[in-house]
Order: sequence, then structure tokens, then C-alpha cells
Amino acid sequence: MSTTTEPDAIVTSLALEARDILKHFDGVHALSGARLDVRGGEIHALLGENGAGKSTLIKVLTGVYSPDGGTLWRDGEEVEFHNVRVANRAGVSALYQELSIIPTISVAENILLGEQMPNRGGLVQWRALRRRAREQLDRLNQKIPLGRLAGELSPVQQTMVAFARALATDARVLILDEPTASLTDTEITELFAVLRSLRDEGVAILYVSHRLEEVFELCDRLTVMRNGETIVTKDVADSNIDEVISNMVGRPGGELYPDRDTATTDVAITVDALDGRRVKDVSFTAYKGEVLGIGGLAGSGRSELMRILSGAQKHRAGTITVGETRLPHSPGVGRALDAGIALVPEERRAQGVILGGTIRDNIALANIPEVSSFGVVSGARISDIVSKGMSDLQIKARSSRQFVGELSGGNQQKVVLAKMLARRPKVLLMDEPTRGIDVGTKAEIYRLIRELAAGGTTIIAVSSELPELIGLSDRVLIMHEGRIFGEVPAAGADEEVLLAYCYGKAEANDNDA
Repeated sequence: MSTTTEPDAIVTSLALEARDILKHFDGVHALSGARLDVRGGEIHALLGENGAGKSTLIKVLTGVYSPDGGTLWRDGEEVEFHNVRVANRAGVSALYQELSIIPTISVAENILLGEQMPNRGGLVQWRALRRRAREQLDRLNQKIPLGRLAGELSPVQQTMVAFARALATDARVLILDEPTASLTDTEITELFAVLRSLRDEGVAILYVSHRLEEVFELCDRLTVMRNGETIVTKDVADSNIDEVISNMVGRPGGELYPDRDTATTDVAITVDALDGRRVKDVSFTAYKGEVLGIGGLAGSGRSELMRILSGAQKHRAGTITVGETRLPHSPGVGRALDAGIALVPEERRAQGVILGGTIRDNIALANIPEVSSFGVVSGARISDIVSKGMSDLQIKARSSRQFVGELSGGNQQKVVLAKMLARRPKVLLMDEPTRGIDVGTKAEIYRLIRELAAGGTTIIAVSSELPELIGLSDRVLIMHEGRIFGEVPAAGADEEVLLAYCYGKAEANDNDA
């Protein structure tokens, strides 16, 4: 039952409103009477677990989907968005996590892409084009060179170019889907300043994020969805993170992290004096049943370390030993997998799954030796490992034949895990295991990690979220400029100390690696 403010009472102040939206696919109800109202000059958070209906509602708001019931209102007038172009003409524009930036054309051309180019006699008037593009960047207080190729920009600059394009279409309602997922802390601060300036111009901003700390720093109001329904809409100042989590999952938040202390004294992997392009003289030991967390700022070498350990990147010096077996120098992914090291990569959509393939095909292709004999693939074996993976990880899908690209981010991550776990790894490397995943699914991933550790698997997890490192790990290593700068037991770890290590500001203590 929705507890949103009755929309008719404030309809004149609403920039965009959805009333009692229904949408179903193959008999499954994705939206069941969802309601949302966004005011001009506010930043409004849309929250919920993966599968709660947020993405479907956004697609209805932007003309990608037509609702099966309910109505949309723009500035107090009922509207129908038959497609994205109609929504854009009405001033409603969405910016997704995967930005639609064309890397091979200039910043100026990207900003005016899809708009009427200034021309004379059929020839583009480049000076006028650049002037119009500069006007939009000036609104965002950005000094990005207009002639630079968009593919050469940083992630935050590409985001700003996407903003400028939306403003060039006179967008008055901006819908942002996980806009900070690939940004550093400094870039996030810059983005927030831009969003606040747009809010001050009267732009309505709908902000979708799984990072609740950001929501409480940035947003004015929030709406929580669950199972296709709107649960609550209220002022951010009148709520708190525990209440939001409770509304998202439909039960008290409780403890997010499971109990630890599954580590043994048996050595699982030893890394000695490892050197790469950025990684310098890294040495550590991880034990069976241990969850070893690795933190550090972007560029500290943490992801490169994971790629080297998995065989995906060559290293210049040093050794990797699994149990008592020393791997050959730069063994490659195949040899690393055979030795028992498996990687769940940071960029799951680009590196972890085939989006155009089914769940069944994704899991089977990563486990050909397990499902074949003498070169003949067994359909029965495929069915067994796929069924087990989907059951163990509670993958939510219509069937194993559903395309992975149709799944939520959390379920895509579970497919990546199912692929790797079918190989029964001794050491599981997880790079940002919960990035872009809602709180409820995070809890599931944490539970699964701890169950694997209890079964003797060693987990090495990289995370940019210090609370996650502290809550999930047995030990935490912090990298700075390619080296391990600090090591602390996770239980009772001080977040400020870890952050100081990240910036290389603390003195190494007696436990430093």
C-alpha cells in the first residue's frame, strides 16, 4: 500500500507524475499501481532492490515502454509518451549508467547529436555549433575542449557531456541511473555540485542509486519501491538509512554482514614480491576459509593485482603459489583456473557475461571441461550445473533460457558467480562484488561469500567501500601507489585509519605487510 502524498493536492507544483502505473511481461507484473511525483527544483531519489520495478518505471516515464494501465502527467497535464523522442520533446530525458556517448566524434558534436545542426546551404556552421555547445557546458561550469574526441574524456567528463546534450534539448526533467558508479570521490563531489546548480535552475532530477549515503547527502525527497509497488515517499530529512533498508526489503534491516571467523591456518595462496605495470613488490599470504579484503583509491593497483593473480595480465617479477604449487610466470587465465584461481571481474557486463546469451549458455561456456567428454557436450550435465547454480545463488529469472542482458544487475552478478563456482575454485577473486547492487542483494552476496569461506574457499575481495571491507573481511590490506601500505584485522577496524592508509598519510605499523 503506497503512502505517497496524494498527488491531486500538489499537482500544480509537479514536473512529472506517474499515477497507478501497471506493466506486465509474459504474465509477470513488473509494476502494480506504482506512483511517483517529482517536483521542479528538487533532487528526488528512487530506491529499491534490484527487481523492485525502478528500471521499468523509468522506461515508462521516458517512452521506452507504454504502460498497461495508469497515467502520466507533465506540468499538471496528462501526457502519453509513445516513444523516447516524444518524451524528449516534452522535456523528459534519461541518462543511464552506460552513457550513449559516441567516442569517435567531438564533444561539440556529441552535445548537439540528434538536434538540428546549424547550417547554411547544407553546410554545417561549425562556429555556431561550437557556440551552442559551449553555452550548455557553461551552464554546467565545465571547460571541456569542444574539439576533443569524446572517447578521450574521463568518465566524469563524459557524464557532463551527456548532461549538456540533455540540456541542449531543453530537458526540464533529468532521470539519472547510477550516475556515480564509475566515478572517483573527487568526481562525485564535482557531479553533486553540478546537480545542485541544475536544481537551483528549477530542473527536476530523479536520482536512482544503490548508494544510500549519497542519497542522504544529495537528495531532497525519496521514494522506495518494492515488488512493483510504491511503498513510501517522504522528505529525506524525515528518514534514515535503516528505515529505507527496512522499506526496501520489507523487514527490519538487521545485520547486513554475516558472522566471520571461518579462517584456518592452512595456507591457500602465497604472493611474493609481485611486480606489474603499477603493482610494486606486493607480498601477502591468504588462508583457507579467509575473506581477505583489499582497499585503496582508484589507480592504487588493486584491480591490476586481481588481474595478475587471475592470469589475465602478465607480471614482470614475483611468484604466485597456490597451496604448494608454484604457478609459472604469467600463467594465463587457463592455467590459473586449472590451479584453482577464478576471477569475478569488476565490469561484469563487459567482462563477466555475454549479455546476448542465455543464463544456460553463459554458465556452460565457462565450464566446457565439466560438461563434455571426448569432445562431446552433454546437455544433461549442462542442465545439472545450471540448475544447481541458479538454485544455490537464487537467480531470479523466468528460466535458464532468459537472456542475461534482461536480468537485473544483481542477478547478472549471480550468473558470473555461478560460472566461476561451477569450477569449484580454491581461491575466488572478487573485484567490486556488489557494485551497482541493491542492499538486499548485497546481503545475499555477503551471505554467499561467507558460506563459501566456511566451506574452505579463500575469498580475496577488492572494494572501494570501506564499511564493506570492514564488515565482510577477516583482514584488510590497503594499497597505495601500487604497494601494500597497511594491514589491519577487520574486526574493530577504524575507518579513518583505513582512509588515511588509502591516501598514504599514516605511518606503517608493526602489522604492515
